[in-house]
Amino acid sequence: MKQLNYINATYLTTPGKVSLMAGLLPSLHFYCRFIEIVFRASRKAKRGVYHDAEWYLSSFNVLKQLEKIGICFHVTGIDHLQRLVGPCVIIGNHMSMTETVVLPAIINPAKNITFIIKESLLRYPVFKHIMRSRNPIAVTRANPRQDLKTVMEEGVERLRKGISIVVFPQTTRSVSFDPEQMSSIGVKLAKKAEVPVVPLALDTSAWRNGKYIKDFGKIDVSKDIYFSFGEPIHVQGKGTEEHRMVIEYIETKLKEWKKDGK
Repeated sequence: MKQLNYINATYLTTPGKVSLMAGLLPSLHFYCRFIEIVFRASRKAKRGVYHDAEWYLSSFNVLKQLEKIGICFHVTGIDHLQRLVGPCVIIGNHMSMTETVVLPAIINPAKNITFIIKESLLRYPVFKHIMRSRNPIAVTRANPRQDLKTVMEEGVERLRKGISIVVFPQTTRSVSFDPEQMSSIGVKLAKKAEVPVVPLALDTSAWRNGKYIKDFGKIDVSKDIYFSFGEPIHVQGKGTEEHRMVIEYIETKLKEWKKDGK
């Protein structure tokens, strides 16, 4: 199986030649390939033959298509997942469509995963078949009490089956990070299931949110994409301190990347 080439728990895109079309119209070039990947995956999912290996490959191909238009990926801290025995709750900030479609390629060789998602994603044309095949935890965001119950019940069930869960606890995607928008639902789930939390900081602002269709914004090839996984945190007490540690990790990494200038 194709895999990202990690060196010392770090993946960095190897610079390559960008084709003339990709250089002139990077967003159009990428979206043409992206739509092909999604439709192919959706057809398999609709037939019930879209399993973990196929999901991984789709995600890997999306990541590689982004690299082909000139995007550089920086992934660090994957060893924290590789060394961790058993499932975990991965808690990250949320910027764009990027993390939803490329994280399987980054995480799946180390952990089987699913996502906590908006219930509306299960109704998206074409994409709904893919999401349903991944057995996600769907929340409405209209009834916080019911959403919490759903996450606690279904989340514990997935974790006990050895499936790690990725959660973006912000109320909405944003290129700026506001700790006040980060709920503690991921920490609460980890505590109940007695599994560790793994912080995930990311900067995927290169894939902009679209003006008319949110998932299809301009791809800014002048920016790099960053993912960084922190050390596992075991939840003690109410989880207040662990929630603070996750936020602090994300803030620290975002500041580092901003200083890098990309």
